[in-house]
Amino acid sequence: MTLVKSQIEVLDQTSNLPNTIDVQFNPDQYQLEKAAQLAEIGIPGLDSPLLQFVRGQDERLTLELFFDTTDEGTGDGAQDVRSQTNQIYQLVKIQSETHAPPRVRVLWASLSFTAVVETVRQTFTLFSPAGIPLRATLAVTFREYKKLEDQLHELKLESNDRTRQRTVQAGDTLSGIAAEMYGVPTAWRHIADANSALLPSVIDLPPGVTLTIPPLPVGTKT
Repeated sequence: MTLVKSQIEVLDQTSNLPNTIDVQFNPDQYQLEKAAQLAEIGIPGLDSPLLQFVRGQDERLTLELFFDTTDEGTGDGAQDVRSQTNQIYQLVKIQSETHAPPRVRVLWASLSFTAVVETVRQTFTLFSPAGIPLRATLAVTFREYKKLEDQLHELKLESNDRTRQRTVQAGDTLSGIAAEMYGVPTAWRHIADANSALLPSVIDLPPGVTLTIPPLPVGTKT
């Protein structure tokens, strides 16, 4: 079975770049790196500082790509390997139409990584008698690119200080919903007050009704 060829899809089209760049040889491996930025809070007398999460950092994909043009010969008519590597090298350069390097998507089997190219390092390892480079290895680092709305959708952050909704299921109780939504069963009265027009009884909740879950008042213990 032939392994699928890896590709780099150029998302921001310019006259200087093709829509898709085919990698000559699939990489032997790739690396994914993700980190979190933490702040140290020093407390006198403690053995180690307290750590506080500040923000996540973007993911990085690193891989090595190999290019070789010796099949075209190594003599006077040798093909310069840079005719293949320059397309990838251009991905880290500012494009005249967009005034920035393009966004790309790395595709290889199950891997799909949307990013901008952070670094490209070319190493030439074989030359023709005339000094034309025939073989090259490119170490490429891609830095993850995500729009704000995509990040917020993926995080699905929930907080007690904003209004939410909850559909009543059979067997639900207000205290149970308060425990689920607030972490405070005794805060059920806030839900009852916000939905008094929908709830004829605070004991028998009609299934299917969508309740408004208001923010908890400031100072409520959770």
